[in-house]
Amino acid sequence: MASLKEEMHTELFSILKYWERNMVDNLNGGFLGTIDYNNIKDYNAEKGSVLNARILWAFSASYAVTKDPKHLEIAERAYQYIINHFYDEHFGGIFWSLNADGSPKDTKNQIYALAFTIYGLSEFYSVSYNEEALQLAIRLFKKIEEHSFDKEHLGYFEAFTRDWKPIDDLRLSDKDANEKKTMNTHLHIVEGYANLYRVWPDAHLKEVITQLLNTINDHFINAETGHLHLFFNEEWVEKPDVISYGHDIEAAWLLQWCAEVIQDESLIAIYKTHAVTMADAAFKGIDAADGGLWYEFDPHSEELIAEKHWWPQSELLIGMVNAWQLTGNQKYLDAAQNNWQFVKGYIIDTQNGEWIWGVNSEYSKIEKDKAGFWKCPYHNSRACLELIARLKD
Repeated sequence: MASLKEEMHTELFSILKYWERNMVDNLNGGFLGTIDYNNIKDYNAEKGSVLNARILWAFSASYAVTKDPKHLEIAERAYQYIINHFYDEHFGGIFWSLNADGSPKDTKNQIYALAFTIYGLSEFYSVSYNEEALQLAIRLFKKIEEHSFDKEHLGYFEAFTRDWKPIDDLRLSDKDANEKKTMNTHLHIVEGYANLYRVWPDAHLKEVITQLLNTINDHFINAETGHLHLFFNEEWVEKPDVISYGHDIEAAWLLQWCAEVIQDESLIAIYKTHAVTMADAAFKGIDAADGGLWYEFDPHSEELIAEKHWWPQSELLIGMVNAWQLTGNQKYLDAAQNNWQFVKGYIIDTQNGEWIWGVNSEYSKIEKDKAGFWKCPYHNSRACLELIARLKD
């Protein structure tokens, strides 16, 4: 465990160094939109709000541990770029994406992006005490509650136009079903809200988080299988989809953390039980040959999406260590240690730094972004930070 903790500390600095050295956009401001799998920078690429919010979170959270002024400086840069370019002062939302020069490109309000911006702003406030950052996070929380919350059936709708009107295409990405309520967005709304509560312990916010955790428990978690239901319409009629091993194990520990933040003993008990059940379910997605976690499985066609992406490995590390802490069962810690060996062997780019997108079943590299719209320093830096904290004793 001591060795694993030390390696996490070293890897955290390595990840952050990659972003410091490669992703700062000195030509257009802020950060680059894309670095491809060959490590080639694209100064003309679209800039995503989720990427920038995750940079803000990663460097803020890391600064709390490293105390490295460079990390706070990067967080400050991300914050300034968000308030000056991504924040829509007229309608109070967050632009989904910008052109390379910082002008608005896709102006829709995707609630997922607002949630991550709250997550990042809250973390930034916790290390900077920038009151403006906190107030913006609170305003975004109120915007989500005003426009996205379903007062009739509970839960949250996915997306709106810039001026908060209904929108036809609700999808977060091309691979998602075009449904009004999704597990992914609800998971990250409650994550953002819980992080906001840490720095702004508002009574109404606590009530909202409590209700949201109950809604997730009622609709998104299959307590028998330990897997998540992913897509629903507004009346909670499910559209069956794949099993997402990465989301299963991410939700396993993250929802427990949210319950612990608001100190709701009933919900803590519920989500501790889920955390172990979902960790057990994740074993079905682990390749026994190398310890890596497969991407997805389609139970209807019985087809395995035989890829191992970077982010499910990050979440498996946390989820398995969390299950070990809850149960004392060595099998969970062994799973984390085996997975870390897989990450070191196949996912970490030892030549250029950071982690590659992933590998196929025969270990060929998946030729997707090294950094970009969805390839952010959030999952892997968080895995390092969580294990550093959890293995401290």
